[in-house]
Amino acid sequence: MAGIGDGFASLAHAAPAAIVAEGVLEHTGNPLSEQRALALGKAIAPLGDRTVLAVPGEDRLTWLESFSTQRVSVLAPGESAELLILDPSGRVEHAASIVDDGATAWLIVDRTDAAGLLDFLVKMRFRLRVAPRDAGDEYGVVGGTSGALQAVHAAAPGGVPLVWHDPWPGVTVGGWAYSTADPHPGSERDWAEALIDAGEAERLARAVASGSLRLGGVLAVEALRVAAWRPRISDADDRLLPHEADWLRSAVHLDKGCYRGQETVAKVHNLGHPPRRIVALQLDGSDSALPVRGDVVRDGEKEVGTIVAAVMHYEQGPIALALVRRSTPLEVELVVDTAHGPVAAAQEVIVPPEAGSVASVPRLPRLGRRRTAES
Repeated sequence: MAGIGDGFASLAHAAPAAIVAEGVLEHTGNPLSEQRALALGKAIAPLGDRTVLAVPGEDRLTWLESFSTQRVSVLAPGESAELLILDPSGRVEHAASIVDDGATAWLIVDRTDAAGLLDFLVKMRFRLRVAPRDAGDEYGVVGGTSGALQAVHAAAPGGVPLVWHDPWPGVTVGGWAYSTADPHPGSERDWAEALIDAGEAERLARAVASGSLRLGGVLAVEALRVAAWRPRISDADDRLLPHEADWLRSAVHLDKGCYRGQETVAKVHNLGHPPRRIVALQLDGSDSALPVRGDVVRDGEKEVGTIVAAVMHYEQGPIALALVRRSTPLEVELVVDTAHGPVAAAQEVIVPPEAGSVASVPRLPRLGRRRTAES
């Protein structure tokens, strides 16, 4: 099979006003218009910031399930799911979208996370019948609504479409939702990601050049994600717990077998509270100062968190996701320190401070009190 590189590069550059940086199509001239087109299913987005790992072998699904947060052993060909790899303390290390074709599990991952995840998978092989590999030279990834991608994908040898359908913001089997927003801002979001080979990339590039297909860039994709409160591995720092980002709803199965970090997941969910919580921020856009990842979030003079993603949305204007301390008051207006000066930010609760502690634990009398009663 010919490599995907040249074909995907042709696709990324196919739009006349394409702005491409390091192989990633950022936009085609109007990111706000691209957002609307993507949301309406009138465009697709080449996702040069994603790549693909392949895990063939008879043991692939039970093997992946054994150390990930998700129950994937039950996936039928063509079904998709989302999984996390945690460290021993329950912190998020890797994230992957998975679609299985009956012979190979295909993992769509952020390009920046791919090498680390593949190294982990290779080290976990032992004597099992699995052979994880980098498949980034075989397939590229495009995103869009399910309808927009209906005829845009590669197919496995058995004819299974290699398309991953995002479960967000639904609550998958075994999952748990902390957000009580009704309706959830992602409830109308229809998102899928398809694998394409070199031939399909060239076909799509010709369609763009002829004007019969419209492209959107990753800036538009990211804006739609942030507006839907959808977590991504790029949001994670070295201490993110899945609870803090409401990631239990789509990527964690609370009743599956043991995996690395499970004890922390169960303890925080059943008996404790996540120490931080993700919030949505509506930013003051009067100065056109958009924060960047890592910018400090303050309550008055007190530092309470950091920005994980900030975007300009075509309807909502400047918005962001931030991780703040659980104790941050809900009613206060926050301030974000940007390179251009402070920006006022109104917070909207995603993960509430009371998230967790869902187990019903009987309260036992203290030993001293029981003895007093018996005496």
